Amino acid sequence: MSIIEALIFGIVQGITEFLPISSTAHIVITQLVLGYQFPGFGFEIYLHFASILAVMIYFRKDILVVIFGFIGYLANRSKDNRTQFFFGIYIIVATLITGVLGLLLEDFIGASMKTPPFIAIALAVTGLFLIIIERFVQYGDRTEEQMTFKDSIFVGLGQTLAVFPGISRSGATLVTALFAGLNRDTAVRYSFLLSIPVILGSSVLAIGDFADGAMVAEVGIPALIVSFIATFIFSWLGIVWLIEFLKKSKLVYFALYCFVAAIFVYFFLDNSMIIEL
Repeated sequence: MSIIEALIFGIVQGITEFLPISSTAHIVITQLVLGYQFPGFGFEIYLHFASILAVMIYFRKDILVVIFGFIGYLANRSKDNRTQFFFGIYIIVATLITGVLGLLLEDFIGASMKTPPFIAIALAVTGLFLIIIERFVQYGDRTEEQMTFKDSIFVGLGQTLAVFPGISRSGATLVTALFAGLNRDTAVRYSFLLSIPVILGSSVLAIGDFADGAMVAEVGIPALIVSFIATFIFSWLGIVWLIEFLKKSKLVYFALYCFVAAIFVYFFLDNSMIIEL
């Protein structure tokens, strides 16, 4: 992989990971446009790890609040820690649902779902649900204090849809959290924090590619370094931008983008190609 290709992949991954437009779809599009096929799924997971590192640093205070609140409630059942304890439980519940169902659906995701036509349809579906939640559903006002197990189950099921190429993980969690009646700030925070265990868990799958040296030999150390740094920087910028954007604007703009991307993928990319994800 050239340094320019590594930089492009890093920028694309970083910008799209936390926006509700499917980073997987954009990585696939970039591969098709550049004519480069990843050596297995290790490199994509490697880029995801850079994104999650940005989330962990950006939300470090929130993470510590949840962790200490969780431990504090276990230690003394303090009412002050109760909210953070259950918020942590809700993250665990949604993650377990996604993990178990993701493993069960892994074999179901066949080659027909790894082609540009399917990805285009999935992008359009993402856009459709973003419009529905923005135009036809009244936002709730519940904060993390009013969250329930039902919310975590609902969001966990929604997050599972992201196993299908082209369905945005962040979009799925945001939409289902808003459908459940959470307010926008709580839905966004929950979505970001949910990404940490999910992506960290999938990163374990890339250890084998590093251990046998296959990915390092194929991609090259300079390209790995450049892509990681680029992904981290643009993931950080994407987090900051999305949070500020959602304070002033609407999800419908992301929906319109998904429709445009779907049209591009369907009509301008080689529909016979199968991408190994």
